[in-house]
Amino acid sequence: MSLFEWGAFALVFFLSLTVSLALMPLAIHLSRRWNVMSQPGGRRREEQPLPKLGGLAVFGGFTVAVIVAQFLPVPRFDSLELVRLTGLLLGGTLIFFVGVLDDLYELNYFWLFLAQIAASAIAILFQVFIEYFNNPITGSQTDAWPYLVTVILTMFWLILMMDTVNFLDGLDGLSSGVAIIAGILLFVNSAFRLTPPQTSVSLLPLALVGSCLGFLIYNFHPSRVFLGGSAVYLGYLLGTLSIIGGAKMATILLVMGLPLMDLAWQAFSRIARGRNPFSGDRGHLHFRLLDSGRLGYRQIVVGYYAFCAFFGGLTLLLESQLYKFIAFGVMLILIGVGFAIVARWRTGQSQD
Repeated sequence: MSLFEWGAFALVFFLSLTVSLALMPLAIHLSRRWNVMSQPGGRRREEQPLPKLGGLAVFGGFTVAVIVAQFLPVPRFDSLELVRLTGLLLGGTLIFFVGVLDDLYELNYFWLFLAQIAASAIAILFQVFIEYFNNPITGSQTDAWPYLVTVILTMFWLILMMDTVNFLDGLDGLSSGVAIIAGILLFVNSAFRLTPPQTSVSLLPLALVGSCLGFLIYNFHPSRVFLGGSAVYLGYLLGTLSIIGGAKMATILLVMGLPLMDLAWQAFSRIARGRNPFSGDRGHLHFRLLDSGRLGYRQIVVGYYAFCAFFGGLTLLLESQLYKFIAFGVMLILIGVGFAIVARWRTGQSQD
Protein backbone atom coordinates (compact mmCIF):
# COMPACT_ATOMS: atom_id res chain seq x y z
CA MET A 1 0.00 0.00 0.00
CA SER A 2 1.61 3.24 -1.15
CA LEU A 3 1.72 6.50 0.78
CA PHE A 4 -0.48 8.10 -1.89
CA GLU A 5 -3.18 5.48 -1.37
CA TRP A 6 -3.15 6.18 2.36
CA GLY A 7 -3.54 9.84 1.48
CA ALA A 8 -6.53 9.01 -0.71
CA PHE A 9 -8.13 7.13 2.18
CA ALA A 10 -7.60 10.08 4.51
CA LEU A 11 -8.90 12.60 1.98
CA VAL A 12 -12.12 10.71 1.23
CA PHE A 13 -12.84 9.97 4.88
CA PHE A 14 -12.25 13.50 6.18
CA LEU A 15 -13.99 15.10 3.21
CA SER A 16 -17.15 13.03 3.75
CA LEU A 17 -17.00 13.71 7.50
CA THR A 18 -16.45 17.43 7.04
CA VAL A 19 -19.23 17.87 4.47
CA SER A 20 -21.60 15.85 6.65
CA LEU A 21 -20.85 17.98 9.70
CA ALA A 22 -21.10 21.19 7.66
CA LEU A 23 -24.52 20.23 6.28
CA MET A 24 -25.99 19.27 9.64
CA PRO A 25 -26.90 22.85 10.74
CA LEU A 26 -28.58 23.34 7.33
CA ALA A 27 -30.52 20.09 7.75
CA ILE A 28 -31.73 21.17 11.18
CA HIS A 29 -32.64 24.65 9.88
CA LEU A 30 -34.62 23.29 6.92
CA SER A 31 -36.41 20.79 9.17
CA ARG A 32 -37.64 23.61 11.39
CA ARG A 33 -38.42 25.95 8.53
CA TRP A 34 -40.48 23.34 6.67
CA ASN A 35 -41.86 21.88 9.91
CA VAL A 36 -40.37 18.46 9.17
CA MET A 37 -40.28 17.54 12.84
CA SER A 38 -41.01 14.35 14.74
CA GLN A 39 -44.13 14.27 16.89
CA PRO A 40 -43.65 13.83 20.65
CA GLY A 41 -44.59 10.34 21.78
CA GLY A 42 -45.23 8.05 18.84
CA ARG A 43 -43.14 4.97 18.17
CA ARG A 44 -39.93 6.53 19.51
CA ARG A 45 -41.71 8.20 22.46
CA GLU A 46 -39.46 11.23 22.34
CA GLU A 47 -40.35 14.06 24.69
CA GLN A 48 -39.99 16.95 22.22
CA PRO A 49 -40.14 17.50 18.44
CA LEU A 50 -36.83 16.87 16.69
CA PRO A 51 -35.66 17.64 13.11
CA LYS A 52 -36.05 14.75 10.65
CA LEU A 53 -33.90 15.84 7.71
CA GLY A 54 -30.60 14.64 9.15
CA GLY A 55 -30.18 12.33 6.17
CA LEU A 56 -29.26 15.40 4.10
CA ALA A 57 -25.86 15.36 5.80
CA VAL A 58 -25.30 11.67 4.98
CA PHE A 59 -26.42 12.18 1.38
CA GLY A 60 -24.26 15.27 0.85
CA GLY A 61 -21.16 13.91 2.56
CA PHE A 62 -21.26 10.61 0.70
CA THR A 63 -22.06 12.09 -2.71
CA VAL A 64 -19.37 14.79 -2.62
CA ALA A 65 -16.70 12.38 -1.35
CA VAL A 66 -17.31 9.63 -3.93
CA ILE A 67 -17.37 12.12 -6.80
CA VAL A 68 -14.05 13.60 -5.67
CA ALA A 69 -12.67 10.06 -5.27
CA GLN A 70 -13.18 9.46 -9.00
CA PHE A 71 -10.54 12.10 -9.77
CA LEU A 72 -7.88 10.53 -7.55
CA PRO A 73 -5.18 8.60 -9.47
CA VAL A 74 -5.53 5.34 -7.52
CA PRO A 75 -5.39 1.83 -9.06
CA ARG A 76 -8.61 0.81 -10.82
CA PHE A 77 -9.36 -2.70 -12.07
CA ASP A 78 -13.06 -2.56 -12.95
CA SER A 79 -13.76 -1.14 -16.41
CA LEU A 80 -17.40 -0.61 -15.41
CA GLU A 81 -16.63 1.16 -12.14
CA LEU A 82 -17.80 4.58 -13.35
CA VAL A 83 -20.97 3.06 -14.82
CA ARG A 84 -21.80 1.32 -11.54
CA LEU A 85 -21.05 4.45 -9.52
CA THR A 86 -23.41 6.42 -11.76
CA GLY A 87 -26.18 3.91 -11.10
CA LEU A 88 -25.50 4.00 -7.36
CA LEU A 89 -25.71 7.82 -7.29
CA LEU A 90 -28.80 8.07 -9.52
CA GLY A 91 -30.73 5.39 -7.65
CA GLY A 92 -29.58 6.79 -4.32
CA THR A 93 -30.65 10.31 -5.28
CA LEU A 94 -34.09 9.03 -6.24
CA ILE A 95 -34.67 7.13 -3.01
CA PHE A 96 -33.23 9.99 -0.92
CA PHE A 97 -35.65 12.57 -2.33
CA VAL A 98 -38.57 10.16 -2.01
CA GLY A 99 -37.57 9.81 1.65
CA VAL A 100 -37.65 13.60 1.99
CA LEU A 101 -41.12 13.64 0.40
CA ASP A 102 -42.17 10.99 2.89
CA ASP A 103 -41.00 13.22 5.74
CA LEU A 104 -42.96 16.12 4.26
CA TYR A 105 -46.19 14.36 3.26
CA GLU A 106 -46.12 10.92 4.97
CA LEU A 107 -46.45 8.88 1.79
CA ASN A 108 -48.33 5.60 1.69
CA TYR A 109 -46.02 2.57 1.77
CA PHE A 110 -47.22 1.60 -1.71
CA TRP A 111 -45.46 4.67 -3.17
CA LEU A 112 -42.38 4.05 -1.07
CA PHE A 113 -42.27 0.47 -2.32
CA LEU A 114 -42.53 1.65 -5.93
CA ALA A 115 -39.66 4.04 -5.30
CA GLN A 116 -37.58 1.19 -3.88
CA ILE A 117 -38.27 -0.87 -7.00
CA ALA A 118 -37.35 2.07 -9.23
CA ALA A 119 -34.09 2.77 -7.36
CA SER A 120 -33.17 -0.92 -7.52
CA ALA A 121 -33.98 -1.01 -11.24
CA ILE A 122 -31.67 1.96 -11.84
CA ALA A 123 -28.83 0.19 -10.03
CA ILE A 124 -29.40 -2.97 -12.07
CA LEU A 125 -29.52 -1.05 -15.37
CA PHE A 126 -26.11 0.39 -14.48
CA GLN A 127 -24.60 -3.06 -13.91
CA VAL A 128 -25.01 -3.24 -10.12
CA PHE A 129 -26.28 -6.78 -9.69
CA ILE A 130 -25.44 -10.04 -7.95
CA GLU A 131 -23.64 -12.23 -10.45
CA TYR A 132 -22.72 -15.23 -8.31
CA PHE A 133 -22.36 -16.66 -4.82
CA ASN A 134 -19.45 -18.50 -3.27
CA ASN A 135 -20.54 -22.04 -2.47
CA PRO A 136 -20.07 -22.42 1.33
CA ILE A 137 -19.26 -26.13 0.97
CA THR A 138 -16.76 -26.10 -1.89
CA GLY A 139 -15.63 -22.45 -1.75
CA SER A 140 -16.01 -22.19 -5.52
CA GLN A 141 -18.16 -19.66 -7.34
CA THR A 142 -21.57 -20.64 -8.62
CA ASP A 143 -22.22 -20.63 -12.35
CA ALA A 144 -23.77 -17.56 -13.92
CA TRP A 145 -27.55 -17.39 -13.55
CA PRO A 146 -30.12 -16.43 -16.19
CA TYR A 147 -30.48 -12.64 -16.36
CA LEU A 148 -34.05 -12.73 -15.02
CA VAL A 149 -32.90 -14.60 -11.91
CA THR A 150 -30.10 -12.09 -11.42
CA VAL A 151 -32.52 -9.15 -11.67
CA ILE A 152 -35.05 -10.66 -9.25
CA LEU A 153 -32.38 -11.66 -6.72
CA THR A 154 -30.66 -8.26 -6.83
CA MET A 155 -33.93 -6.36 -6.50
CA PHE A 156 -34.96 -8.54 -3.56
CA TRP A 157 -31.60 -7.92 -1.87
CA LEU A 158 -31.68 -4.14 -2.31
CA ILE A 159 -35.29 -3.79 -1.15
CA LEU A 160 -34.56 -6.07 1.80
CA MET A 161 -31.64 -3.88 2.87
CA MET A 162 -33.66 -0.68 2.48
CA ASP A 163 -36.49 -1.99 4.67
CA THR A 164 -34.13 -3.56 7.21
CA VAL A 165 -32.27 -0.31 7.88
CA ASN A 166 -35.55 1.62 7.87
CA PHE A 167 -36.97 -0.57 10.64
CA LEU A 168 -33.64 -0.60 12.47
CA ASP A 169 -33.80 3.18 12.75
CA GLY A 170 -35.74 3.15 16.01
CA LEU A 171 -33.19 4.17 18.66
CA ASP A 172 -30.81 7.11 18.57
CA GLY A 173 -27.57 6.20 16.82
CA LEU A 174 -28.58 2.62 16.05
CA SER A 175 -28.89 2.50 12.26
CA SER A 176 -26.05 4.94 11.53
CA GLY A 177 -23.71 3.17 13.96
CA VAL A 178 -24.39 -0.25 12.44
CA ALA A 179 -23.89 1.27 8.96
CA ILE A 180 -20.49 2.60 10.08
CA ILE A 181 -19.49 -0.89 11.23
CA ALA A 182 -20.60 -2.40 7.92
CA GLY A 183 -18.78 0.32 5.98
CA ILE A 184 -15.53 -0.23 7.88
CA LEU A 185 -15.63 -3.97 7.21
CA LEU A 186 -16.38 -3.46 3.51
CA PHE A 187 -13.50 -0.96 3.32
CA VAL A 188 -11.00 -3.26 5.04
CA ASN A 189 -12.04 -6.20 2.87
CA SER A 190 -11.62 -4.25 -0.40
CA ALA A 191 -8.47 -2.36 0.56
CA PHE A 192 -6.46 -4.98 2.45
CA ARG A 193 -7.82 -8.50 2.02
CA LEU A 194 -8.52 -8.80 -1.69
CA THR A 195 -5.69 -9.56 -4.12
CA PRO A 196 -5.05 -7.26 -5.85
CA PRO A 197 -6.46 -4.61 -3.48
CA GLN A 198 -9.49 -2.79 -4.90
CA THR A 199 -8.34 0.63 -3.74
CA SER A 200 -10.77 2.69 -5.82
CA VAL A 201 -13.76 0.57 -4.77
CA SER A 202 -12.74 0.72 -1.10
CA LEU A 203 -13.12 4.51 -1.16
CA LEU A 204 -16.91 4.13 -1.51
CA PRO A 205 -17.62 2.47 1.87
CA LEU A 206 -15.04 4.77 3.42
CA ALA A 207 -17.11 7.74 2.23
CA LEU A 208 -20.14 6.10 3.84
CA VAL A 209 -18.29 5.74 7.14
CA GLY A 210 -17.29 9.42 7.21
CA SER A 211 -20.72 10.76 6.27
CA CYS A 212 -22.49 8.52 8.80
CA LEU A 213 -20.03 9.50 11.52
CA GLY A 214 -20.83 13.17 10.95
CA PHE A 215 -24.50 12.35 11.38
CA LEU A 216 -23.92 10.06 14.39
CA ILE A 217 -22.24 12.89 16.32
CA TYR A 218 -25.63 14.64 16.29
CA ASN A 219 -27.74 11.48 16.49
CA PHE A 220 -26.23 9.52 19.40
CA HIS A 221 -28.46 9.50 22.47
CA PRO A 222 -29.79 12.00 23.38
CA SER A 223 -30.35 12.78 19.70
CA ARG A 224 -30.59 16.27 18.25
CA VAL A 225 -31.73 15.13 14.79
CA PHE A 226 -33.18 12.04 13.08
CA LEU A 227 -32.60 10.34 9.72
CA GLY A 228 -36.31 10.32 8.97
CA GLY A 229 -37.12 8.86 5.56
CA SER A 230 -33.42 8.85 4.67
CA ALA A 231 -32.99 5.59 6.60
CA VAL A 232 -34.14 3.89 3.37
CA TYR A 233 -31.35 5.71 1.50
CA LEU A 234 -28.82 4.40 3.99
CA GLY A 235 -30.10 0.86 3.41
CA TYR A 236 -29.79 1.39 -0.35
CA LEU A 237 -26.15 2.37 0.05
CA LEU A 238 -25.36 -0.71 2.13
CA GLY A 239 -27.11 -2.96 -0.37
CA THR A 240 -25.34 -1.56 -3.43
CA LEU A 241 -21.92 -1.25 -1.80
CA SER A 242 -22.07 -4.93 -0.80
CA ILE A 243 -22.37 -5.76 -4.52
CA ILE A 244 -20.02 -3.28 -6.21
CA GLY A 245 -16.50 -4.61 -6.64
CA GLY A 246 -17.51 -8.24 -6.11
CA ALA A 247 -20.33 -9.49 -3.93
CA LYS A 248 -19.50 -9.21 -0.24
CA MET A 249 -22.80 -10.73 0.84
CA ALA A 250 -21.27 -12.72 3.69
CA THR A 251 -19.98 -9.53 5.32
CA ILE A 252 -23.32 -7.74 5.21
CA LEU A 253 -25.29 -10.85 6.18
CA LEU A 254 -23.18 -11.29 9.32
CA VAL A 255 -23.18 -7.58 10.19
CA MET A 256 -26.91 -7.21 9.53
CA GLY A 257 -27.95 -10.67 10.71
CA LEU A 258 -29.65 -9.38 13.87
CA PRO A 259 -31.63 -6.58 12.14
CA LEU A 260 -32.56 -8.96 9.30
CA MET A 261 -33.88 -11.60 11.70
CA ASP A 262 -35.76 -8.92 13.61
CA LEU A 263 -37.37 -7.74 10.37
CA ALA A 264 -38.45 -11.30 9.50
CA TRP A 265 -39.74 -11.90 13.04
CA GLN A 266 -41.87 -8.77 13.02
CA ALA A 267 -43.16 -9.31 9.48
CA PHE A 268 -44.42 -12.82 10.27
CA SER A 269 -45.80 -11.68 13.63
CA ARG A 270 -47.79 -8.86 12.03
CA ILE A 271 -49.11 -11.10 9.26
CA ALA A 272 -50.22 -13.67 11.86
CA ARG A 273 -52.16 -10.91 13.64
CA GLY A 274 -53.74 -9.74 10.37
CA ARG A 275 -51.71 -6.53 10.23
CA ASN A 276 -49.68 -4.87 7.51
CA PRO A 277 -46.16 -6.34 7.80
CA PHE A 278 -44.68 -2.93 6.94
CA SER A 279 -46.55 -0.98 9.62
CA GLY A 280 -44.46 0.51 12.39
CA ASP A 281 -44.83 -0.44 16.05
CA ARG A 282 -42.74 -1.15 19.15
CA GLY A 283 -42.47 -4.87 18.48
CA HIS A 284 -38.89 -4.70 17.22
CA LEU A 285 -36.18 -6.15 19.42
CA HIS A 286 -34.56 -2.83 20.31
CA PHE A 287 -37.92 -1.46 21.49
CA ARG A 288 -38.70 -4.64 23.44
CA LEU A 289 -35.35 -4.48 25.19
CA LEU A 290 -35.94 -0.84 26.09
CA ASP A 291 -39.51 -1.45 27.27
CA SER A 292 -38.38 -4.36 29.44
CA GLY A 293 -36.53 -1.90 31.68
CA ARG A 294 -33.62 -4.34 32.06
CA LEU A 295 -31.20 -2.40 29.86
CA GLY A 296 -30.50 1.29 29.38
CA TYR A 297 -30.80 3.17 26.07
CA ARG A 298 -27.08 3.36 25.35
CA GLN A 299 -26.51 -0.21 26.60
CA ILE A 300 -28.88 -1.53 23.94
CA VAL A 301 -27.31 0.51 21.14
CA VAL A 302 -23.73 -0.37 22.11
CA GLY A 303 -24.80 -4.01 22.51
CA TYR A 304 -26.07 -3.98 18.91
CA TYR A 305 -22.76 -2.44 17.81
CA ALA A 306 -20.76 -5.17 19.59
CA PHE A 307 -22.90 -8.02 18.23
CA CYS A 308 -22.83 -6.75 14.64
CA ALA A 309 -19.10 -5.93 14.77
CA PHE A 310 -18.17 -9.33 16.24
CA PHE A 311 -19.96 -11.45 13.67
CA GLY A 312 -19.14 -9.08 10.81
CA GLY A 313 -15.49 -9.14 11.84
CA LEU A 314 -15.45 -12.91 11.48
CA THR A 315 -15.63 -12.46 7.71
CA LEU A 316 -12.19 -10.82 7.89
CA LEU A 317 -10.72 -13.49 10.15
CA LEU A 318 -12.18 -16.64 8.59
CA GLU A 319 -10.76 -17.63 5.22
CA SER A 320 -12.99 -20.68 4.69
CA GLN A 321 -16.45 -20.12 3.21
CA LEU A 322 -17.62 -23.12 5.21
CA TYR A 323 -16.50 -21.55 8.49
CA LYS A 324 -18.31 -18.35 7.56
CA PHE A 325 -21.43 -20.40 6.87
CA ILE A 326 -21.09 -22.10 10.27
CA ALA A 327 -20.62 -18.69 11.94
CA PHE A 328 -23.82 -17.50 10.27
CA GLY A 329 -25.66 -20.55 11.60
CA VAL A 330 -24.34 -19.97 15.12
CA MET A 331 -25.40 -16.34 14.90
CA LEU A 332 -28.95 -17.33 13.89
CA ILE A 333 -29.18 -19.73 16.83
CA LEU A 334 -28.01 -17.05 19.28
CA ILE A 335 -30.50 -14.56 17.84
CA GLY A 336 -33.30 -17.12 18.09
CA VAL A 337 -32.45 -17.79 21.74
CA GLY A 338 -32.35 -14.06 22.39
CA PHE A 339 -35.76 -13.55 20.80
CA ALA A 340 -37.20 -16.33 22.97
CA ILE A 341 -35.79 -14.77 26.14
CA VAL A 342 -37.13 -11.31 25.27
CA ALA A 343 -40.55 -12.78 24.41
CA ARG A 344 -40.58 -14.50 27.80
CA TRP A 345 -39.75 -11.20 29.51
CA ARG A 346 -42.69 -9.60 27.74
CA THR A 347 -45.02 -12.46 28.73
CA GLY A 348 -43.92 -12.11 32.32
CA GLN A 349 -44.59 -8.36 32.24
CA SER A 350 -48.08 -8.82 30.82
CA GLN A 351 -48.92 -11.36 33.52
CA ASP A 352 -47.72 -8.97 36.20
